[in-house]
Amino acid sequence: MTEVVSIKFKNRGKPYSFDPSGLRIRVGDSVIVDTANGMEIAVCSRENHMVEDTAVVQPLRRVLRIATQMDLRTEELNRQREKTAAELCRTKIQEHELDMKLVDVECNFEGNKTTFFFTSDGRVDFRALVKDLASVLHNRIELRQIGVRDEAKMLGGLGICGRPYCCSQFLDDFHPVSTKMAKIQSLSLNPAKISGSCGRLMCCLRYEQEAYEDLIKKVPKQGAFVETIDGYGTAAQVNLLRQTVKVKLDQDKDDTLHLYKSNELAAVPGGRPRDGEEPPHVLQYVPEEPEPPEEPENEWSLPVVPEPQPEPRSETPPEENKNSRRRRSGRGKEKGEQSAQVREKKPGAEPASAESGEKKPQEGRRNGRRRSHVKVKTEPKSGDLPQKEKKPRKEQSAGETARPAGEQPKEKTGKKEEQRRGGNRRRRPRSKDRPEG
Repeated sequence: MTEVVSIKFKNRGKPYSFDPSGLRIRVGDSVIVDTANGMEIAVCSRENHMVEDTAVVQPLRRVLRIATQMDLRTEELNRQREKTAAELCRTKIQEHELDMKLVDVECNFEGNKTTFFFTSDGRVDFRALVKDLASVLHNRIELRQIGVRDEAKMLGGLGICGRPYCCSQFLDDFHPVSTKMAKIQSLSLNPAKISGSCGRLMCCLRYEQEAYEDLIKKVPKQGAFVETIDGYGTAAQVNLLRQTVKVKLDQDKDDTLHLYKSNELAAVPGGRPRDGEEPPHVLQYVPEEPEPPEEPENEWSLPVVPEPQPEPRSETPPEENKNSRRRRSGRGKEKGEQSAQVREKKPGAEPASAESGEKKPQEGRRNGRRRSHVKVKTEPKSGDLPQKEKKPRKEQSAGETARPAGEQPKEKTGKKEEQRRGGNRRRRPRSKDRPEG
């Protein structure tokens, strides 16, 4: 592998490979290179890159240095000298009445050589012109005849497509173009339509030539004897891009043309057979699978959003379900007991007995309705009265008022009286729940 850098002179034409000599050059940098005609200033079109050894011709010319401000100043002076030399040359051409057209003038970087490019229809004797130019410019004079394509490349311009000339923009070399290319592409053979500004056939006719050559191999030529799926006939019109052929069948009495695809017909080798001979069978037709029709999209239809699917429920055994129900009921009872205790802690009320048969009020939800449990007392046995465990009397707190000295304590009430008083503080049982006797 060899490291090279691509250089263009006057930012046009073919890029040339040079040895960078260890310099790191960027695209667009002006550099001073060593050529066969001495030092020249050029522009980098591609930075340092590696290529195969066989892709370059050894020995490579070197890049001397990156252009400095002094080098750029010298280049500006040479451009001014070129304009002066061009005006002088046109004047001398008219004086000598030479049949030539001046195209461009170039001065080398060192300033010791001036080159004049011109076009002419024939040979020109310009020896007297060279002597006059050398006596005025005092340097080496060279006149070089070029073609009309090179003229268009140097001058530049816009083609009929509206874009800059291909030759002045990206083409490296000129390739031959023939009228056969326009005929294969079914273009008009009018020279005014297929010729460029230089007067030659347009270079773009060659761009698609390879593609058309491949398409020609798949369809028969116009006027060929072909075999179709409907019989034998003659190819009347051929469309290479669509790969279709219009055929006039032999069995038709009128001039009706039938349209066939490239796989529905085949050219018979040897052309139409003689009278009385049966044409050979050469068509091997394989029907194509029809493509499913595409449904037209409705621009006004709403996008279909898939509905979220419910998550699968975990199937638990019946024993676990029972345990979960018990836990829930236990939590409800605890909540009910806590609410009952909060209500009973009101001032002037005694706490409910833990051993009494009363059920604590519970609050819950069933079928979306709020319900409350009613206090129900267990029915005692016949002949027995409901008994209640006596609680020790509370001691007098410091905040209560003292009893007068002469007042005697109240008499202790009996068991029935205590139950009767306790019943006033709590809800009385219903008549059906009262004990007998």
